[in-house]
Amino acid sequence: MIWAISGLRGLPPSRRSAHNRAMIYKFKSKAAADMIFLPENGRQLLAILGKADAAQGIIEPADMPAALQALQTAIAQAEQAQAQAAEEARARGEKPLPAPAVGLRQRFHPFMAMLERCQRARQAIVWGG
Repeated sequence: MIWAISGLRGLPPSRRSAHNRAMIYKFKSKAAADMIFLPENGRQLLAILGKADAAQGIIEPADMPAALQALQTAIAQAEQAQAQAAEEARARGEKPLPAPAVGLRQRFHPFMAMLERCQRARQAIVWGG
């Protein structure tokens, strides 16, 4: 019963697949291939972009430079925080925690490329609905 482990306990089989579909974020544009994020990463991306977990929305070409800057800033802050935590652990004589297997840079690089491509083509990115 894998579905019970994944938090879908109590949902009838017909609702389980609908529940799973509702959990992903699919970003679409006429200028780039669709991009899909799982719930945690989709919410994180939207929070960085200031969209606060909106079920649907749009990023207009005029907003894309600010979106790219917000992502670059978030990546730099995450990497700086990781480096600082490692340094503090070493200063205490402890072994630093390993870096995440997939950092923000790797996670959001494809989306940043999508933003750049859509900005050049003057095409919006939409999600939801």
